[in-house]
Amino acid sequence: MAFTTLNSQVRAPQPPPPQPPAIPSAVNNPTVVAPAGPHPSEIDTAFASNHELRKRVHAAIDENPTQTSLFRDISTFILNQTSQPPAEPAAKKRKLEDSNGAKNGGPTSGGSLVSASTKAWRTYPGVSFSIPQRKKFTLELVDKKEGGIRAVGATGNVEFSIAWKDVDQVFCLPVPEKAKKQHNFVIIPTHGDGVNPLPDHLNGVAPEPIIWTFEEATGKNIKEGEDPGPGPIAEAIHHCLIQAGTGKEVVFPDPDEFSSATPESHRKGDKAYHVKAHRGSKEGYLFFTSVGILYGFKKPLAYFDFASINSIAYAAVLRNTFNLVINTQTQEIEFGMLDQADFSGINEYVQKHGLQDASLAAARRAKKLNVNKTKNKENGANGAAAAGADDGEEESELQKAERELQDAEDAEDEEEEDYDPGSEGESEGSGSDSEDDDGDGGHDGGDDDGDEADGDEMEE
Repeated sequence: MAFTTLNSQVRAPQPPPPQPPAIPSAVNNPTVVAPAGPHPSEIDTAFASNHELRKRVHAAIDENPTQTSLFRDISTFILNQTSQPPAEPAAKKRKLEDSNGAKNGGPTSGGSLVSASTKAWRTYPGVSFSIPQRKKFTLELVDKKEGGIRAVGATGNVEFSIAWKDVDQVFCLPVPEKAKKQHNFVIIPTHGDGVNPLPDHLNGVAPEPIIWTFEEATGKNIKEGEDPGPGPIAEAIHHCLIQAGTGKEVVFPDPDEFSSATPESHRKGDKAYHVKAHRGSKEGYLFFTSVGILYGFKKPLAYFDFASINSIAYAAVLRNTFNLVINTQTQEIEFGMLDQADFSGINEYVQKHGLQDASLAAARRAKKLNVNKTKNKENGANGAAAAGADDGEEESELQKAERELQDAEDAEDEEEEDYDPGSEGESEGSGSDSEDDDGDGGHDGGDDDGDEADGDEMEE
């Protein structure tokens, strides 16, 4: 009877639980605290980091044993979630793949190009890349039709690549303001010009350009019989473009297209092919090439092919600088603080390629300036005529700047006409007499005449 009473106080054993899935081990995962006993349940493991919550779960099971299976399912779900890495947002995952998943050229770049087992036709170790990653990689060219350009890391993995069929343009441009000659190879992918709208299938994620730097060999590094410049690598890229049937070629700067009026600052004997410009607060360089206008070399790059340019206008024209405004089908991009010395060369380039000058557009009419109104009032009839011209004619920013410069010169001429050299000369003469008297102890009137003569000679 005592035995029966004792056993009646013992909780009835539960049916054996189903075999739990593989769960993290306390040995391999120090954050998992294994409960006492040789066979910890999934409930104890799932709530091992929260002792109070685990006690409440067991209390709820003791109070209502029918909920045991529910708590076991919840525990199993928690363990499965913690054993897997959290899913990244789709946009972030896509961006990482674009920059580091050997898919820089878009979804069409892949296959044998990203496989390290595919042998490269040309290999260039220790190449300094700046976009999409600022790091040294081994540059490889795969000359098959389905090949392309790829960057290989130290581990032998392809870090990023672009297929030849996805290449829009390839530029080889001198790096400005460098003591040693350097050239940037710029690969513009299709839909990666930073100007035109993206097609829907890219989901708003544009393929990034690829830029690496080539430094010309100098001194002892020059090998006899070899071109120290970028010519050999450019020829190798051109060969691959032909093999892939793209019809593209490497674009070099051409003095017949444009060259800056100012030579290279660090190499006075070399022509410069760039114009320094600002896009917002960022400084970069504009290159006027045979296929379009490129702005680089920092993000965001912008490449305007001739087909994408609706018009070009000049704005904020001042004595030393002016702004260049490029209008496309979807946006207007303004580049500021261009050197006035390069205006004529840029204007010739615009006219040569039939890029419409929109400086005379109604939206860009010059605003009347108060200083001009004041001067018109002073000039009487001439001022009224000038005001009528302002009201009846459209004036470009360039014409406005020329007019302002002319007004400034006229003002200077008027000041010179009003200048009375006699009065100033007497005043200066008196001052010099005083100084001479103080310094030399006094002179007679003849010396005063001599001083005036000297003053006349200096004025002449």
